[in-house]
Amino acid sequence: MSEYYDALETRAEDAREQEQLLALKNQLQHAKTNAPAYAESLASFDASDLNSLADLSSYPVTRKSELITRQAAMRPFGGLTAVPDGELKYIFSSPGPIYEPQSMRPDYWRFARTLYAAGFRKEDLVHNCFSYHLTPAGSMAESGAHALGCAVIPAGVGQTELQVQTIHDLKATAYIGTPSFLKIILEKAEELGVDISSLNKALVSGEAFPPSTRAFLLERGIKAMQCYGTADLGLIAYESADDSGLIVDEGVYVEIVRPGTGDVLPDGEVGEVVVTTLNPDYPLIRFATGDLSAIMEGQSPCGRTNRRIKGWMGRADQTAKVRGMFIHPEQVDQVVKRHPEIQKARLLIEWVNESDQMSLHCETSESSEALQQGIVASLRDLCKIRGEVVFADIGSLANDGIVISDQRVYK
Repeated sequence: MSEYYDALETRAEDAREQEQLLALKNQLQHAKTNAPAYAESLASFDASDLNSLADLSSYPVTRKSELITRQAAMRPFGGLTAVPDGELKYIFSSPGPIYEPQSMRPDYWRFARTLYAAGFRKEDLVHNCFSYHLTPAGSMAESGAHALGCAVIPAGVGQTELQVQTIHDLKATAYIGTPSFLKIILEKAEELGVDISSLNKALVSGEAFPPSTRAFLLERGIKAMQCYGTADLGLIAYESADDSGLIVDEGVYVEIVRPGTGDVLPDGEVGEVVVTTLNPDYPLIRFATGDLSAIMEGQSPCGRTNRRIKGWMGRADQTAKVRGMFIHPEQVDQVVKRHPEIQKARLLIEWVNESDQMSLHCETSESSEALQQGIVASLRDLCKIRGEVVFADIGSLANDGIVISDQRVYK
């Protein structure tokens, strides 16, 4: 069996550039012809003038935050899709809210490639612990596993003891989900004395994957690889070897730009990840993810020849990803507006005991247990994640414009 998913992964550099250039030209023309929003924004843009990959930088960047405004004006996708509504399989809802389409196209999110690089094969029984509720993560992983011929247990999140029992009973061999939840499952299995040693491989994403967690999994016989993707674009880059960066997926073109601009930075400099997807159904062009990374020199030691990025290196804005879910400053503002007793608030995110911890610090002169529980409920309702509430004295929070303070440090 081949070490590589397909021949695209080992193309020569000049062949990849020429084929990507042709694909980008076709994608621009396709978007201009079939997606109403691009018919307008590309009206004066001639795809035939794209003579090099660098020429794509003449097209403006679309920021993730713009999707909320665009979609509110033109439901459901802001005129950015190029497929009729009748050809859709799912419509997802991510925090914002931002609505994402999935068409009938097999492996729509292109996750089969990263799963294959992580060692997943047809004979594997996959325990999928990404959420199946509204957001697309569960479907992303499942569609990729099905493309490889794997059977999937749609486990979702929570219910740790049931997760342990299911893995034990069915002898699942592979895990997909966040690394912290896999660690929780393994610890619960050890506590209960239940054997889940059938698990031997994992694909993790949605949060940081620190060396300490990787080592914890290896000690228990699980070889884990990570990937980087978003709810809008699907797979962006994936790991094939430890500490060797993330290889850019063959179905996207990645640029690293100076944050807040569309200016492409030299390789090695840290900037915002901007992605153009070759997905004809949802042709996002120069889509700014808000994530920071950098292009690495050279090629992966695994033999795959596409460019590599250093992985997630922070955010270009105050948006943060917590337990696989994005939290936007606008959501924090909605929580505050729901409770007039709050005069000012700051969301603090920390890395404690190998997991994300979130707490909303609120300046108020009317602290009470009822108010605290009400704010906790609002956090859960509006941010879709549980968090603690800490009351603070009036005037004690810094006046620096920071709404979300990400203080996570990984070891």
